[in-house]
Amino acid sequence: MGRVSPLPPPGPLRTLAYATLVNTVGAGLWLAGGALYLTRDVGLSATSVGAGLTVAGLGGLTASVPLGALADRWDPRTLRAVLQVGQALAALAYLLVGSFPAFLALAVPEALLAAGNLAVRAALVAAVGGPDGRVHAFATLRAVANLGITVGTALAGIALAVDTHRAYQVLVVGNAASYLLSAALLLRLPPQPATDGGRRTPGAPRRGGRGGPLRDGRFLAVSGASAVLSTHVTVLVLVVPLWTVDRAGAPPPVVSAVLLANTVLTVLLAVRLSRGAERAAPAARKLRRAGLVLAAATPLYAATAALPVLPAVVLLLVATAVWTVGDLWHGAAGAGLAYDLAPPDAIGAYQGADGLLAGLAQALGRGLLTLLVLGGGPVGWLVLGGIFAAAGLAAPALARRAIANRRAPETRPAGVPG
Repeated sequence: MGRVSPLPPPGPLRTLAYATLVNTVGAGLWLAGGALYLTRDVGLSATSVGAGLTVAGLGGLTASVPLGALADRWDPRTLRAVLQVGQALAALAYLLVGSFPAFLALAVPEALLAAGNLAVRAALVAAVGGPDGRVHAFATLRAVANLGITVGTALAGIALAVDTHRAYQVLVVGNAASYLLSAALLLRLPPQPATDGGRRTPGAPRRGGRGGPLRDGRFLAVSGASAVLSTHVTVLVLVVPLWTVDRAGAPPPVVSAVLLANTVLTVLLAVRLSRGAERAAPAARKLRRAGLVLAAATPLYAATAALPVLPAVVLLLVATAVWTVGDLWHGAAGAGLAYDLAPPDAIGAYQGADGLLAGLAQALGRGLLTLLVLGGGPVGWLVLGGIFAAAGLAAPALARRAIANRRAPETRPAGVPG
C-alpha cells in the first residue's frame, strides 16, 4: 500500500520537509492575514499595500540570480538558514510599521530575502536529493508546502475572526517564529558541499559558460516557456475566484471549495505525477503534456458561465481537478528542466534565473490575465488555452536545442586528448 502521509521516510529529506512545513505554516498565516493587518490594524489603504507589494516583489526578483550563485560557492544549508533568520527579523519588524514609507522600506528588503531564498532553496533541494532524486524531493516538498499553507491559513482565520490589535500582533509574531524554527531545523541537516566544489579558479567561466544563466539564451528559452505556464498559479488564486463569483454566479464559499480541491489533490498526487522528469528530454515532454492539459481545462472553466449554479459548481470542481494535474506536471517538468539543463557547478545560479523569469511572468500575469479572462469572457479562456498549448508544444524543441548546447563544450576534435 502506498504512503498516505506527504512526509518522506526518515532522513535528510524528512528534515527538510519538517523545515518546509513549519515555514509554510507561517507563510499561510501571512498570506491570509498580512494584507488585513496592514489595512485594518496599521491603517494603510488597500491601494498603497497593493502598490507597495508590487514594487517590492519586482525589486526582490533581482536577488534571485546573485544569491543562487552564492549557493553554488557556499553551503546552501547554512546560507538558507541565515536568510531565514533575516526573514524572521523582517517579519517581526512589521510590528513597527506605521506609515507607507516605513512599509515600503521594509517590504523591499523582505522581498529581496524571499526571492533569494527561493533560489537557495532550489540549490539545497538539489544537494539533498542528488541528480536522480532532486525532482522527487521538489515534488515532496511541494506537497508538504501545500499542507503547511492550508494549516497556516486556517490558523490565520482565528486571528481574523477576533479582529483585534493583539490578535494581529500574534499573527505577525507567529510568522516570524516560523522562520526561526525552520532555520533551526535546517541546521540539523548535514553540511552540503558547494556545487562548484571550490574547483573553479577566480575569474574563470562556468562550464555552462558564456557569462552565466542570463546570457544562456537556449536555457532562457526553455525557462521562458515554463514561465508562461507558471502563470497557472495566478489563474487559480486570482482569476478563478473572481470568475467563480462574478461570471459563474456561484456563492463565495465555493471559492474555498475550489482551492481546497487543488490543495488536496496536490498533497495526494504531487510525488506520483513527478515521476519521469529527472532528465531534460522526458521533462520537456511532460511540460508539453502540462501545457495541453492546462489548455484542456480552459473551456471547462469557460462553460460554467452558461450553466445554472449547481452544474456550474460541479464543472468548476472538475475543471480544477484537470487544472491541478497540469499544474503538477508543470511543476515537476519545470524543475527537471531547470536542474538538468544547468551546469553542475552553477545549479543555484540557474535556479535563480529560472525563478526570475517565473516571477516576472506571474507579476505581469496578474493584470494581463485578469483583463484577458474577465474582460474577454469565454473567448478569453480559449485564448489563454491557446497560449498554454503553444508554450507546451514548443518545449521539446527548445529543450533539444538547449541539450545540444550543453553537450557542445564536451566534444573535442579527433586526436585531441581529453
